[in-house]
Amino acid sequence: MYRLLAAIFFLSLAACNGSAGTPSSDSPGGTSISDIQGEDVASPLAGQTVTVEGIVTGDFQDNDLDVANNLGGFFLQAENPDASAMTSDGIFVFDGDEPHVDVSVGDRVSITGAVKEHFGETQIAGTSVTARGVGTVQTTDVTLPAAGIVNNSDGQEIADLEKYEGMLIRFDQTLTVGDLYGLERFGEVGLSQGGRLYQFSNRNAPDVAAYTLHRETMAARSIMLDDGRRGQGEVPVRYLRSSDAFVRVGSSVAGLTGVLRYSRGSGGSGMETWRLMATAEPEFVADNSRPGAPVIDGELRIASANVLNFFSTIDSGQDVCGPRRTSGCRGAGDEEELARQLAKTTTALAMIDADIVGLMELENNASESLQSIVTSLNDTMGADTYAFVNTGSIGYGAIKTGFIFKTASVSPSGPHAILTESTDARFKDGRNRPALAQTFVQNRDGAKLTIVVNHLKSKGSSCDGDGDPNINDGQGNCNQTRAAAAAAIADWLKKDPTTSNDPDFLVIGDLNADLREDPLTAFANAGFKNLLEVSPDASPYSYVFRGQTGVLDHALVSESLLSQVAGTMEWHVNADETPIHDYNLNARRDPMIFDGTNPYRFSDHDPVVIGLNLSN
Repeated sequence: MYRLLAAIFFLSLAACNGSAGTPSSDSPGGTSISDIQGEDVASPLAGQTVTVEGIVTGDFQDNDLDVANNLGGFFLQAENPDASAMTSDGIFVFDGDEPHVDVSVGDRVSITGAVKEHFGETQIAGTSVTARGVGTVQTTDVTLPAAGIVNNSDGQEIADLEKYEGMLIRFDQTLTVGDLYGLERFGEVGLSQGGRLYQFSNRNAPDVAAYTLHRETMAARSIMLDDGRRGQGEVPVRYLRSSDAFVRVGSSVAGLTGVLRYSRGSGGSGMETWRLMATAEPEFVADNSRPGAPVIDGELRIASANVLNFFSTIDSGQDVCGPRRTSGCRGAGDEEELARQLAKTTTALAMIDADIVGLMELENNASESLQSIVTSLNDTMGADTYAFVNTGSIGYGAIKTGFIFKTASVSPSGPHAILTESTDARFKDGRNRPALAQTFVQNRDGAKLTIVVNHLKSKGSSCDGDGDPNINDGQGNCNQTRAAAAAAIADWLKKDPTTSNDPDFLVIGDLNADLREDPLTAFANAGFKNLLEVSPDASPYSYVFRGQTGVLDHALVSESLLSQVAGTMEWHVNADETPIHDYNLNARRDPMIFDGTNPYRFSDHDPVVIGLNLSN
């Protein structure tokens, strides 16, 4: 009903057509757990009332461990497994908010209740629970990648772990933290075998067949660690810290032990997948520690930074933002959130300490959003340290790009320039944010540099109406829209839109395209070099989405500028952090976690920092 019955196998498996289970000594006169589970997704005994006996392997009854919203039940497993490797010997027993008997791990209990399928998980709704002593169950070792994959009810690929449903298992290997987005809300941590997972087109040319195989491979390598609670946003948040540091994407955990369930997680709102409910506290290792301030060679420092919808207008839920005052506001929901956001942003930009910063996701107002950032930076770093390029509002969307710069080291040279659809029909500014170019002159010697900051169309929403569908080659929605915009930007710069009379061009910003995608190819074909491809980082990244890491934020240079580049780096202070550290406030947040004096999770994208030694 919930998962497709046909698994796609990566390894050759011997067919198993034996019995679904036999009466067990754990249930004299009753039904064996393996008979209830059967070999298919749904139980062959669904809807029937059964009596079964087994050992409690996971205790998640409500109010256990001083937590009010546990799973509302416990996991039961046959003390003596049946002969079939294809049928599970474990099952979840739901006994609700008022348990019949308070069980503990190791108890032998007899259960009478109805067999049910709950969001794809086979359960017993216990109406009678009787304690019958104690016993032990041997943990089953499991390794990833799984031998095959299936699809959940949403069509997403997941590992095929059906034969372990409800059982006490141990992953006898080291797993890597790949996703922390749902930690606060759902109490979940995405884990993967063989290191972190990368977006397909970060390393591969777009290809439909290869991308299909990639999705299957990633699914077989993945498992979700769950906090075992039904409520959303439970405090304190489990799995937030290792013994000596906050858990980040790239942290690792070995020997993970728990019971396996199939669920959508807290409140039934998360991803439908296999979730491990830990029965021994995981010991995370901080393999990917938080970085300090950026260190990079070069006299002139340039940065590209997404500021996570920095709006000086409070988001009251009304459509009062944008130049026409008809767009929804996207930033802070009250003055306290705005103060927190400004503090984090100021700390981060001060630590980057760049001479020029191209900013994305600014509120598209006349100057208030930029002015508030510059004022805060100058309060921190000294009066008149920074100024901003006063472009006014740009286009008609809710957000825009912008520039701030150090007045002591550089000055704007001539007027800024804006690329829209009126300049080049290929650049759809109803989808992409208008590109902003400005030439700067180095005060010391008059050397010039033209920078264009960009924010191209995201992959999140469809462009089907424009004849630009997702063709499932790894590039996502709206790829043609972004690729056409990239070609337009390259051609626009060749015409010297700021009349700089200088060939040195730097393209920065959120291109919403990974390294091997068509927009980057368009820039390469126009003679621009992606600095992330020549940086010492063999696996560059700036963003994590659904457990896969990729590069959306780039820095590309014209041929004349390449020899003047002293270094390029991504400052990994955002993508690897759980959102719990950002400025947002809600009833679930632990107020002691937020720290505006550090830069971690000031945005969801990592900044790119470039060092230059400009020549005249």
